[in-house]
Amino acid sequence: MDIEFNKNEDKMNLLISAMEKKLEKIHLGGGKSRIDKLHEQGKMTARERIQYLVDKDSETIEIGAFAGEDMFKEHGGCPAGGVIVVIGYVSGRQCIILANDATVKAGAWFPITGKKNLRAQEIAMENRLPIIYLVDSAGVYLPMQDEIFPDKEHFGRIFRNNAVMSGMGIIQIAAVMGSCVAGGAYLPIMSDEAMIVDKTGSIFLAGSYLVKAAIGENIDNETLGGATTHCEISGVTDYKCKDDADCLNRIRNIMSKIGHFEKAGFNRIQPAPPKKNEKEILGIIPDTRDKQYDTHEIILRLVDNSEFEEYKEVYGQTIICGLARIDGWSVGIVANQRKVVKNKKGEMQFGGVIYSDSADKAARFIMNCNQKKIPLVFLQDVTGFMVGSRSEHGGIIKDGAKMVNAMSNSVVPKFTVVIGNSYGAGNYAMCGKGYDPRLIVGWPTAQIAVMGGAQAAKVLVQIEIASLKAKGEVITPEREAELFNKIKDRYDSQTTPYYAAARLWVDAIINPVDTRKWISMGIEMADNAPITKPYNVGVIQT
Repeated sequence: MDIEFNKNEDKMNLLISAMEKKLEKIHLGGGKSRIDKLHEQGKMTARERIQYLVDKDSETIEIGAFAGEDMFKEHGGCPAGGVIVVIGYVSGRQCIILANDATVKAGAWFPITGKKNLRAQEIAMENRLPIIYLVDSAGVYLPMQDEIFPDKEHFGRIFRNNAVMSGMGIIQIAAVMGSCVAGGAYLPIMSDEAMIVDKTGSIFLAGSYLVKAAIGENIDNETLGGATTHCEISGVTDYKCKDDADCLNRIRNIMSKIGHFEKAGFNRIQPAPPKKNEKEILGIIPDTRDKQYDTHEIILRLVDNSEFEEYKEVYGQTIICGLARIDGWSVGIVANQRKVVKNKKGEMQFGGVIYSDSADKAARFIMNCNQKKIPLVFLQDVTGFMVGSRSEHGGIIKDGAKMVNAMSNSVVPKFTVVIGNSYGAGNYAMCGKGYDPRLIVGWPTAQIAVMGGAQAAKVLVQIEIASLKAKGEVITPEREAELFNKIKDRYDSQTTPYYAAARLWVDAIINPVDTRKWISMGIEMADNAPITKPYNVGVIQT
C-alpha cells in the first residue's frame, strides 16, 4: 500500500474510533445510576431486553442510534431519542423491535422520540415487517408537549399507524414492561397481541394521582391498571408474565409459530465475499475533500467476487452504473465517480458532479432495473449538477429532471449510502431521504448540505459585507476573513454526519466495512413486500 492509502486509512480509523466512543456513551442512556435503579426493580434495560429477545449470534442493525445527539440540552438531553430501534431476528424471523428507554426521562416522548417511532413504523409498513413494541414509557414529555402532541407527524400518528398496519396484515406484538399511560395506553392494545409483566407493568389512561384529582377516587396504580387487573378483570391484555425474561420468552414463542407470506422474489444466489479485501475500503476515501479517488475501487470491495458488470462504461462517466451482487442479492448500483474523467468529446469533467450525459445514463439504468425487478443501491459522493452556460444550453435541467423522475417513481426498493459529499440537488437525484430509500446510512465521512461550507461561506460573507457597507462600515481584509471563518464554522457544524443522524436525515452512521450487511439485511426485509404496482415514470422530456 502507498503512503496516501495509509494516510486515508488512518483518518478513517480515527473517525470510526470517534464514532464508537460516541456510541458507548449513547448506549448508557440516562446513565449508570438509572440503569442500576432499573435493575433494583427487577427490570432489564431497553438494550438488555432487545439483546435477550433476538436470536443468539444473529446479525442486527440499529436505526437512529444518534437520534437527538446534541439536541435538547436545556432539558438534559435525549440519548438515542429515548427509544431503541433494531432490525434483527426473533425465532428466525426478521422483524423490527422498538424498546422505550426508561433511563431517559422515564421513557417520556420528546419530539425526536415520536419521529423515530414513526420511522420504525414506516420501515415496517414499507417492508411488511413484523414489529415488536417493548413498552416502558411515562408518555409525552410535558415541557415540550406542543412539539410532540397535536400535529400530523406527532404522537397520535403512532396509533393511526397501528390501525393501518393491522389492516395491512402486518404482525404487531406489544409487551408492557413498565409504565404505559394516557394516550400511550392505546399502542399495545391496538397491536395484535399484548402482554404485561406482573408488578412492574401498568396500563391506564390516568394514574392514581390524576384519578384522585379528577373524580376523588382513592386507588393505587397496581389495582388501577396492573397485570392482575388487565389480565383477570378488564381483559385488556392477553398474557400475564412473571418478569421481563418470561415476557420476552413469550414473544419468542409467538414469533416461532408465525406462518410465511408471499415474497417480492428478488434474485439471490449463494453469497460470496469480495475478492478484493473489504477492509481496504477504509483507505480509499481521501483524507481531504479536494483529492480525487476512483469509486470503482469502493464498488469492487462491496460486491460479491468483486464482479461488476458496468453499464455504458465510457458514456456519462461521472456516474457509474452497473449490476452486481451483494451477499448474494442481485443489485443495480448507481454511484458518483469522484475522479476527473474525459467525456466522449475529450473534454474534462469534474468528479462528483452530475453532467447531462451522466444523468441521462442513470435515468436509463434505473428504468432498466425496475423492468428487471432489481433493487437499487445509491452510493453518494456528489457536489451537485454542473452549472454554467454550456450546461444550461445543453439542457442539464431537463436531463436532471429525467433522472429524478425515473428514481422517484421506482417501484423496486432503493438503498442509499452517503460515503462523502451529499450536496444540493445531487442529494435529491441520488435518492436522498426525501425520496423514500428503504434505508439510508452515512459513513463517518458523510456531509449533507445545500453546498460545501467554504462555498456557502463565500456567498454568505458577500451578502453580509454588502449589508455592513450599506451601513457605512469599512471592511478590512482581516474583518472579511473573520466573517468568513465565523460563517464557515457555523455552516460546517451543520454538515457533519452526526448533525444529520441526530435529526434522522440518515438512519445510521456506520463503519464502511458494515455496508454489505446493511444492504443485505435491507433487501431481505424488502423481499417481504411484493411489488403490486407497475413502473410508470410519467412525463419525461427527451
